[in-house]
Amino acid sequence: MSRRCMITGKGVLTGNNVSHAHNKTRRRYLPNLQNTSILSDALGQMVRLRVTPNAIRTIDHKGGLDAYLLGTPNRKLTLEAKRLKRRIQKATEKASVA
Repeated sequence: MSRRCMITGKGVLTGNNVSHAHNKTRRRYLPNLQNTSILSDALGQMVRLRVTPNAIRTIDHKGGLDAYLLGTPNRKLTLEAKRLKRRIQKATEKASVA
């Protein structure tokens, strides 16, 4: 499983550890990924995601997972988020027809 947020796409960054003697060694800055379940109103079920706390706050601010995904352009979403967005769009179309 990759160390990348499924919503925002934040991933691993690299940099240097710098000692007091100014020796530099390479290091990795890992994102703060959390396994969480977020309710999708359109699907009527919990969706398990591996996201950063920043993404969780953004989803809450936008009014939920469905509102966030439907209001975000596809070019800003990761592949997994695009798949989930298509599932939500199909479910909302099916609900509006019935």
